[in-house]
Amino acid sequence: MVSAGDFRNGVTFEMDGKVYSIIEFQHVKPGKGAAFVRTKIRDVIGGAVVERTFNPNDKYPTAFIERKEMEYSYSDGGLYYFMDPESFELVPIGEDILPDSFKFVKENFVCRVLSYKGNVFGLEPPNTVELLITETEPGVKGDTATNVTKPAILETGAEIKVPLFINEGEMVTVDTREGGRYLSRA
Repeated sequence: MVSAGDFRNGVTFEMDGKVYSIIEFQHVKPGKGAAFVRTKIRDVIGGAVVERTFNPNDKYPTAFIERKEMEYSYSDGGLYYFMDPESFELVPIGEDILPDSFKFVKENFVCRVLSYKGNVFGLEPPNTVELLITETEPGVKGDTATNVTKPAILETGAEIKVPLFINEGEMVTVDTREGGRYLSRA
């Protein structure tokens, strides 16, 4: 059990049959009246963010979110299969659970699978990945203007913007957290 007075960023707890994670908290002690805790909480499974106040003495059961590193194996229809490196068991995950950033993941990449009481509800791809450029306009010698980009298709089929000097067949490092931002040559 965790009391509202002990709330900190990242703490997960159960309330009204849902699992919440603390995004922001503030202990408030007004001049008049009782103290309270003002929070911004996220429904871990649904993703909705809510602002709520709590009495510091309220107690809630602690929720343990399991984060397990698994290797992406293959997809079949609307299911994507991830292998547990310890038991070699394949875990199917539905397309609806995968984040937008999954378009930068190719086979054999290690992702973090999030589950609560055995039910998978989310997936975190690696923060940065190295991928091959399969299609882009050729770079022209002398095109070194700063902050000018062109579209490029990666080996996973995702499209990103790259500087003019990047050519087809080059490996690039991509940040998956910011919608696929080009970082550097790999």
